[in-house]
Amino acid sequence: MIETMYKEKVDLTRVPQHIAVIMDGNGRWAKERGMKRQEGHVAGTQALNDILKPVRDLGIKYLTVYAFSTENWNRPEEEVNALMALLYEKLDVNKFMENDVRFRVIGDIGRLPKIVQDVVNNCLEQTSNNTSGTLTVALSYSSKWELVEATKKIARRVQEGKLNVEDINDKTINESLNASFLPDPELLIRTGGEFRLSNYLLWQCAYSELYFTDTYWPDFDEEELCKAIWFYQQRERRFGKTSEQVIESTKEQQVNK
Repeated sequence: MIETMYKEKVDLTRVPQHIAVIMDGNGRWAKERGMKRQEGHVAGTQALNDILKPVRDLGIKYLTVYAFSTENWNRPEEEVNALMALLYEKLDVNKFMENDVRFRVIGDIGRLPKIVQDVVNNCLEQTSNNTSGTLTVALSYSSKWELVEATKKIARRVQEGKLNVEDINDKTINESLNASFLPDPELLIRTGGEFRLSNYLLWQCAYSELYFTDTYWPDFDEEELCKAIWFYQQRERRFGKTSEQVIESTKEQQVNK
C-alpha cells in the first residue's frame, strides 16, 4: 500500500501565512558525504531556491530564513569568507522574478562586505514590486541584537521628548524592530535535528508553533515542507484561552462570514 503524501493531507484553507525557518545541517550533510562544509552551504542555497515555488503555490505569503547569525562571525575565517562569497555569487534575482517573490533582509547588514551589500541592495530594488510572496533572509542577525537596537530607538524617542515612558507598550516595541514589516510567524521550522531557537525571532515567535526535524536543510523539499504544515494543522492555537473558548470563537467567525 502506497503511503499518502503529506502534500495531499495539507488543508489549503489553513496554511500558515508566515513560516520562519532555521536552515540547519548544511555542514553535517556535507561531512556525511565526504564533502567540504562549503559544499553543504552550496547545496543549502539550492534547497532554498527550490522551495520558493512550492511556498508560493501553497499560498504562504511570508517565508523568513536564518542564513547567517551575528554569532556566525565567530566561525573559522575560511568558512565565513566562503559564506560571503556564496551570497555574492548565488543571490539570484531571476529566481525571485520567476516566482514573483519579493526579497527582504533583516540584520546588521552594515557588517557585510561592501560587494555583498551591493548585491543585496540590488536584489531588494529589483524585486520590490513583486507581490506573490516575500522571502526575508536574516543576515548578520540575532534577536538580542534586534531588541538592543529597538531599545536604543525607543530611548532616543523618549530622550527627544517624542515618547512618554508610560506610553511604551507591545506596539511600540513591534514598530521599533528591524523586522517590523513582518507579521509574527505562525510556524517555526528547524532542520538538522537540533532543539533550540538559537537567538532567532524570539520576540516574534512568542506564540509560534515549533517544528523540529532531523532532516538536514539540503534535503528539505516540498514534501518535508508539507509534513511540517500538516503538523502545524494538528495543533490547537489557543493564545492563552481554553479549548472551549477557541471553539466558540471559531463558530462566531463562521456565522459572521
